Amino acid sequence: MTTPPPDRYAAAALRRFAAVLFESSGMEAEKAATVAEILVEGDLLGHDTHGLAQLGPYLDALASGDMRGQGEPKVVAGTPVAETWDGRKLPGPWLVRRAADLASARAAELGISAVAIRRSHHIACLAAYLPRVVERGQALLIFTSDPATASVAPWGGTRRLFTPNPIAAGWPSPGGPVMLDVSMSITTNAMTARRRAEGTRFPRPALLDAEGDPTDDPHAFFTDPAGTLLPLGGEAAGHKGSALGLLVEALTSALAGHGRADAPTGWGASVLVLVLDPARFGGRDAFLRETGWMEQAVHANPPVPGGDAPRLPGERGWRRRAEALAKGVALHPSIMPPLRERAARAGIAPPEPL
Repeated sequence: MTTPPPDRYAAAALRRFAAVLFESSGMEAEKAATVAEILVEGDLLGHDTHGLAQLGPYLDALASGDMRGQGEPKVVAGTPVAETWDGRKLPGPWLVRRAADLASARAAELGISAVAIRRSHHIACLAAYLPRVVERGQALLIFTSDPATASVAPWGGTRRLFTPNPIAAGWPSPGGPVMLDVSMSITTNAMTARRRAEGTRFPRPALLDAEGDPTDDPHAFFTDPAGTLLPLGGEAAGHKGSALGLLVEALTSALAGHGRADAPTGWGASVLVLVLDPARFGGRDAFLRETGWMEQAVHANPPVPGGDAPRLPGERGWRRRAEALAKGVALHPSIMPPLRERAARAGIAPPEPL
């Protein structure tokens, strides 16, 4: 029995729908539009655990007061190159988009600029912020952790210490943006929860059970005592992912001046946003000449037997995004049913499939 193809929705309709739901829950209009755009961008790029799958949890956070829908961040430190903000649990996508725009403008003048954010709310899909800055000819790097929760043990340990701590980076190349969004663990909390709900296992060990044995069973993450996510690199090289996870802790919570040592509560994020402008370094043309050379070299590299040709990070996601904008966004089947229920309770018409 073949599985029917998923329903597709117009991206603009999904953005409007999400924004209206946020506004009806007390989020300011500008914030609602930005958060909706970032969530849909995550689905456009194929990161469907961190796109509209987060709309429901965000609405719950607004209702509980864990996320603030109104207000401004507080600048707690600043220089012409770097600022640190207290995000005051405002919507993470709005804070990060604003920080990236500020850093982009300053980097155009100074070559480099950074914004560290403490006490942001969850920031959704990191890759969703990259195209806007990369299309200006700049490179954007984003690091994030959540100091109030833990899911990954340090290498050699069996108890949770830090979060998957993803890193995202994007830079221009003649053929299109190069984009990566990589967690410092093999999988994420959201994907583990999804597999548990679906009753599926991972294709290879992605976790440690509570005794420290590798497992592909997502249920091991929810036992008492709890299992942990394996660091990036897994059984063979997890020491590398664990070290990178600690680096992200230093560049986010430690740099912003608020983290695990403060025993924070609630759902949130510590973030570092960094923008570099090649025009202020070796020159934009020289940058594109080098990234273009590497682009061609990657594509020309002979593939492994029976494999596809090598591609650049984000290349498949960028093609998927173009297809979704033209033909509609194919949402994961678990996403729309609970959103229709929320829309009905709010008296809002959900978008119809194309």
